[in-house]
Amino acid sequence: MLVGENSATLAALILGLGAVDATAVLENARRTKQEIARIREHAQPRRVIYLVENSPEARQHAVEAGATIVEVDGLDPVGVGPVDLDATPDAVLGTAQDIAVQIYTTGTTGAPKGVMLTHANLLFLSRRMLEYREMNAQDRVYCVLPITHVMGLAVVFGGTLRAGGHLLMAARFEPAGCADALSRYEATVLQGAPAMFAKLAQYAASSEWTPPSLRLISAGGAPIDPTVKAQTEALFGLPLHNGYGLTEACALCWTRLNEPRDDTSVGKPVPGVEVKVLDVDGKEVPQGAVGELWARGPQIMTGYFRDPERTAAALVEGGWFCTEDLARVDEAGNVFIVGRTKELIISGGFNVYPLEVENALNAHPAIAQAAVVGRDAEGSEEVVAVIELMRGSELTMADLKAFLSEQISPYKRPKHVYVVAALPASPNGKLLKAQIRRLVSDPENFVVARALK
Repeated sequence: MLVGENSATLAALILGLGAVDATAVLENARRTKQEIARIREHAQPRRVIYLVENSPEARQHAVEAGATIVEVDGLDPVGVGPVDLDATPDAVLGTAQDIAVQIYTTGTTGAPKGVMLTHANLLFLSRRMLEYREMNAQDRVYCVLPITHVMGLAVVFGGTLRAGGHLLMAARFEPAGCADALSRYEATVLQGAPAMFAKLAQYAASSEWTPPSLRLISAGGAPIDPTVKAQTEALFGLPLHNGYGLTEACALCWTRLNEPRDDTSVGKPVPGVEVKVLDVDGKEVPQGAVGELWARGPQIMTGYFRDPERTAAALVEGGWFCTEDLARVDEAGNVFIVGRTKELIISGGFNVYPLEVENALNAHPAIAQAAVVGRDAEGSEEVVAVIELMRGSELTMADLKAFLSEQISPYKRPKHVYVVAALPASPNGKLLKAQIRRLVSDPENFVVARALK
């Protein structure tokens, strides 16, 4: 198990583990201690390695785990945790169908799900990046999407390596640092979440920075806001390309370089991928109608680690994968993502599951009940909580932030919290999320609540 942020050392360890037929369980160091512990318990890795050199969080995780700092020839020092002698390795075949990486998503239940991706899955994605984005050895690619996630790993990292290009690795996105690196190293390709492009546009508007002449900009990981798309294209003088995928099924659809879009379509399915849109009865909907998107192709995961029940629910006969996203397909085959069948929030390109955040909020002694929803923000969504307080209790935003800092990762913590006397609920006690979403969509009309300060 590798716990870290983007670095050459992390990249080398991922490749090295693959070379010896070992599976790399990849985790971003910015997860909390509790999250890392839950994933480690579920994955049962033989050893955990912490990439401590460029990540204070990884160093803290290493200290708490009792890891030993080890010098490695040609690489940065790493923290090496103790060996788990009880860990049972899975059988390997020495083929492309072996599991290369295991990437965790907590899912709507908050319980960790280990997405198993094979070498064949990753190679398919890197090949599509090479072909679709016309990658070449002269490309200099700014890589800030985490390589602990499949988009950063297989598409940005893998596609660039496959083309023989240059990777400019960045552990975290920060507008000024990104702008400086793009100019200093004459980058040619920039891929990121829509929120990243929104922040770059804001930075450019308040500074004297002029972007270099990139040849490609592309967004993914969250829906593109039309305003952000227009601002980004005006800033770079390029079309902002788009794409769609999930951890379990990355890069299902992409826009094509020779077919730039003036809308927010995610493009057509990439070659080798099939999609269909079904209604609630499992029948294909008429062209242009909205339904649940299903897909199959060479990049679909093999399943969830040691979880046959959830694997069977996600993967059905014929190799079809249920995305649980709502979509429509136009007459030309372009796919438009219009919503989610469940309540997933995508904030800054990261998945946030409301139940997990609600559980953390409800653990606070001053909170009687909490509901969490997403609210549109520029280029992304923001996490919003509505809470009922225990009778006679008081709570400040500072107190709540301190409490949540030990519970959930920063991107999962609510940006806004509203206090109500009683949450809207059905007679059986089920929270009425649709009503709550309508209430928080316009805080000026949210007169029944007060903002937590």
